[in-house]
Amino acid sequence: MDHQPRKEDVNRIGNYALMLLEDQNIDRRKCHRIVPMEVLSLGYSRTGTMSMQNAFRILGYPNPYHFSSVYGNVRDCDMWVEALRAKYDGIGQPFGRAEFDQLLGHVGAVTDAPCTIFAKELIEAYPEAKIVLVERDIEKWYKSWDSLVTGAFTPILKVLSITDPWFTGRIQELGMVWMRTQVGAKNLVEARSKARDMYGEYYAEIRRVVPKDRLLEYELGSGWGPLCEFLGKEVPDVEFPHENESESLGVMFEEMGRKGIRNSLRNIAAVVGAAGAVFVVWWVL
Repeated sequence: MDHQPRKEDVNRIGNYALMLLEDQNIDRRKCHRIVPMEVLSLGYSRTGTMSMQNAFRILGYPNPYHFSSVYGNVRDCDMWVEALRAKYDGIGQPFGRAEFDQLLGHVGAVTDAPCTIFAKELIEAYPEAKIVLVERDIEKWYKSWDSLVTGAFTPILKVLSITDPWFTGRIQELGMVWMRTQVGAKNLVEARSKARDMYGEYYAEIRRVVPKDRLLEYELGSGWGPLCEFLGKEVPDVEFPHENESESLGVMFEEMGRKGIRNSLRNIAAVVGAAGAVFVVWWVL
């Protein structure tokens, strides 16, 4: 199956349009590395990460990974949650190269959460990979972050996580474990109040642990030149991608809610149908 969404859907919600396709249902635990991990783009979420994902795709890196990638294979969420609980809660074995080769073995470049939550681990696991860091002005970033967490903590998604555990439940669990662990937030108020400190600490740690010869501090809007020079790539004959994630984010949450409702109705119908069948058998007997 060609696992590519329609262009018009991509224009509406970016790579999140993967949710409109049939889920790939791949168990990454059974996978291994088939392409080299070449680029770790470690700018925090809401710093143009989808633009960077598309830039890496144009440059020919296989399957650049972004949070939206889990929408095409929601079983990825299970491994990411396992990794988060190992890192922050001490439950299970911490992830290293072996586990990341399973989870990201088809991937040549990463950007956005959940990968950035494991920035230090990925830097250590792939010493051969080049590292790109994008940072926005903190107040501009915070405005975009606020839109993200407001959508993530929407009460309807909590309900749909129960009635639609396969899709909405998995994605929400990953999102909420991310908030609880790295951000230290159990609700929207905490996700807002702790954001700025977390953002500053994140960038300070990246700059502390990354060797300068592996790092490009890339400024959005500077085009292909600095990025291609750093990566040793030819400059493409197309414009550098610019994805307005703030505009598409609300539409994405609406689309996610609609899918969760459709899945929930099917699940409820199946339960009601099964209960009805049991009642009929009981009545007849």
